[in-house]
Amino acid sequence: MVHIYRFAAVRPEQKYSDRIPSVPYDVVTVDEARACIEQNPLSFLRISRPDAELPGIPADDDRVYERAADIFDRMMADGLFVRDPEPGMYVYRAVQEGEEFLGLVCCVSTDDYENRRIRRHELTRYDKEEDRTRHIDAVNANTGLVFLLYRDTGEIYPAIASLAASAEPDGSSMTDQGVLHQVFRISDEASLARIEDLFSGVSELYIADGHHRAKSAVNVAGRRAAEGRFTDETGRFMVVLFAHNRVDIHGYSRLVTDLAGRAPAEFLKELAEEWTVAPYGAVDASAYQIPPKAAGVVQMHVVHMYLDGTWYELTRPVEHPEDLIGSLDVSVLQKDVMERILGITDPRGDSRLHYMGGAKPLSGLERLVDGGEFVLAFAMQPVKIETVLSIADRDGVMPPKSTWFEPKLVSGLVIHTLE
Repeated sequence: MVHIYRFAAVRPEQKYSDRIPSVPYDVVTVDEARACIEQNPLSFLRISRPDAELPGIPADDDRVYERAADIFDRMMADGLFVRDPEPGMYVYRAVQEGEEFLGLVCCVSTDDYENRRIRRHELTRYDKEEDRTRHIDAVNANTGLVFLLYRDTGEIYPAIASLAASAEPDGSSMTDQGVLHQVFRISDEASLARIEDLFSGVSELYIADGHHRAKSAVNVAGRRAAEGRFTDETGRFMVVLFAHNRVDIHGYSRLVTDLAGRAPAEFLKELAEEWTVAPYGAVDASAYQIPPKAAGVVQMHVVHMYLDGTWYELTRPVEHPEDLIGSLDVSVLQKDVMERILGITDPRGDSRLHYMGGAKPLSGLERLVDGGEFVLAFAMQPVKIETVLSIADRDGVMPPKSTWFEPKLVSGLVIHTLE
């Protein structure tokens, strides 16, 4: 079984809860973060992206992390943040485009991560790990949420939902995109004990988003243990738990800068050697994905491609469905198109290949290609949630940018300190 823990959160004082929370640190560039801070000097990006206010100083300079700690301490001292008087848990509610998502904010054990009761499906990069490890250690807090999934027994989600059904939020923030984020503090002993009892039947959790934040929290625990600075809270990190069947998952689009010297007609001819390539016709450019036209798509790879103002549907049979990773659409696309035809062998580092998160309209892909910044785009079908969990159960690693989970969480609405 996994272990979940209560904690006394630091949260924005009620009247500031709509101004302080921000997008996560890793979805904005330093220039974008700087612009957000100039527009809103209370933005949590001052803490999560302190390099934005230190132009000319390397992002990994000690002064960057010291500034994050200093700003957090000052905001605490000025009463912009307050600490809850007793440990508890929190319902996280996100509402976007009329859809409601409900999760449980609590802490989990770094031991459960290392023992694989908290499972992952992506590799982490050392430079990103090291950045958040130093940030957590300097600020002495988990400042961002790790998005975890659990397989619901059928009782957990209704129990969590009931705790927010008639309550007033303890913090509320609306993003520029019109997404509402709220937290509801759970302090009643009977309610807390009930939630803990329900999760005692959950044997594993799965990271949907936040692989680097989770690994960095584990790194901090290890370093502090070695240095004699370990505390109970250091051995825990902050997460939000969503039922696996109560979230959305989208594909991750690919954009390519050139055809490796080929004309579009030549490229299409090479594609047709391995794929059935057919013009799709009109698409709903306001949608996030394109419905497949191919029959029997359960046993077919389906990828949609935008080239020279035309959408195409690319299909081919799934050859080895028992190979969960190798049979992913993104795996086949990478091997058979990116590598074989275009010579893009490093999907993480090749500058010719770019990605766009799936919860964005197809019109964005069309605009980037029509404007000449890219020559073609691939819109991917979403991976099934059960496939993601099965791959994690087998210690598998999915290709980069395979999944885009919703909801996207804000930072700064709830903070877990390590002491």
